[in-house]
Amino acid sequence: MRLISICPSNTELLAYLGLDSYLVGVDDFSDWPSSVASLPKLGPDLNINMDLLQHLNPDLVLASLSVPGMEKNVAELEKRNIPHIVLNPQSLEDIAKDLLRVGELTGVPEVAEEVVKRYEQFISKYKMLSKKVENQSSLYWEWWPKPIFSPGGVNWLTEISTLAGGSNIFSHIDVASHQTEWDEVVTLNPEHICLVWVGVQQKKMNPNLVKKRPQAELVDAIKQNQIHVLEEPLYCRPSPRLLEGLKKLAAILHPTIFPKDDGKDPLLF
Repeated sequence: MRLISICPSNTELLAYLGLDSYLVGVDDFSDWPSSVASLPKLGPDLNINMDLLQHLNPDLVLASLSVPGMEKNVAELEKRNIPHIVLNPQSLEDIAKDLLRVGELTGVPEVAEEVVKRYEQFISKYKMLSKKVENQSSLYWEWWPKPIFSPGGVNWLTEISTLAGGSNIFSHIDVASHQTEWDEVVTLNPEHICLVWVGVQQKKMNPNLVKKRPQAELVDAIKQNQIHVLEEPLYCRPSPRLLEGLKKLAAILHPTIFPKDDGKDPLLF
């Protein structure tokens, strides 16, 4: 079986199913697990080299509409009659369904069922713990600084926020990604700011840029020095790795209620 993934979240999903050894090519941004580093790179996820992809003769290509602009790649896969599936996860439940779907298509349904079982057990554990939080922390997630993009209510980060004992300040907006202005953030006055600039390494995100914005001194998160520079891959990719991000975030927001972060992936033993 020859598999190709053209976005990082799908590569990660295959790894949880134990199928990463069947990958013969990935997009440029797939960087987990480390085993994919030696695979042929097919270009950035929005500009896949379809000639090279076709030359690798895949049995199945995994695309995802969670990456804006992926439609162009899907159209080309259809045009060339290359076997493929298109995932479009927006929620934690969608990710579980995708694990089961891919497991079925690749002949490992039992593995998928076991992974989903552990996945759902971990979510249930944090759901119970989050009920002990008396005052939810208001969170502002920043996906991109200029123009500002933040997840809306139709997004896994709204769920992650709740499970960590918090609330996404844009959860009332019924979209997956909300383009906003800094003035709106100031008005909503979050208690915590979570920086997860898509495609930017943690060490390259500069919280001082946020502090220099107009009226930044009025925001509680900035007054209390609660700007968190987080690992973008653990929050911006719809894969089971989100649970590792959840564990880290919950320990930051409510350390007396949630377990201390041990730095381990909760689904990998």
